[in-house]
Amino acid sequence: MGWRLTRRTAVSAVIAGAITVVTAGLPPVGAGTRAEAAPSLGTVAAPAPPPVPVAAATEGRHGTGTPLPPRLPRNFRGTGKWIVRDLGITVPFTWEGRDGESQMTAGGPQYPIWFTNLIYRDTLYTLTYKWPGVTEHPCSRFPGFNLEQLNEGLAGARFVGREVLQGNPDRRVNHWRVGVVRPQLPPGAYPRLPLALGDIYVDQRDRGTFWQVLQFGIQNLYDPELDEWAVMDTFERTPGTVTLPPRCASPASPASPASPA
Repeated sequence: MGWRLTRRTAVSAVIAGAITVVTAGLPPVGAGTRAEAAPSLGTVAAPAPPPVPVAAATEGRHGTGTPLPPRLPRNFRGTGKWIVRDLGITVPFTWEGRDGESQMTAGGPQYPIWFTNLIYRDTLYTLTYKWPGVTEHPCSRFPGFNLEQLNEGLAGARFVGREVLQGNPDRRVNHWRVGVVRPQLPPGAYPRLPLALGDIYVDQRDRGTFWQVLQFGIQNLYDPELDEWAVMDTFERTPGTVTLPPRCASPASPASPASPA
């Protein structure tokens, strides 16, 4: 799943992208959330969802009744929007997977933002073609990363709760939080810095259907407020298309993180 990334850890990178990452901020317009609480006076409760399959309701590591954490499938195809709220920019977004490889693409040559992230042949790639105020556009590689490692990282996500993404249609989701905090120290009054956080919203009936991701942290250094959204309109379990850009296939591409993408 990947996301725009340089100078980031693998898990924070994907989550685009997969996998998306939030400390604060309002949801994008048309993609808000509300808790599934009891109705107040003058409101109507949402109809109860159909029974969840046993496999999706298995007890997670967080305790009885906690759903299983997000898991990006090997084959999928999704479309939606990439939203950078503080810049007032929203561009088309696609996220596709095929045989364990995956690719995120936001924008295009006609838009103010255009980038792609890939997990391809055990390597994580990020390439930013266009971003306001950015003139250097290297393709950065992070060897030794694949879908299995991404899902291992997602397995450690913390369950936030069951919510409804309000839109057309409303979507019942499980909200998860992943993050990277340094230094890693035991509980207590120690100075800590949240380097990268990701909020992931997956379908309550299918933990492999990703509807929304918020990324926040150093992986978003191009954005003044350090946060970017992926909001999906469609997400299907059919094989997508993954294409490594020629610039990333070139031997001249850096083999280690470069400037932020």
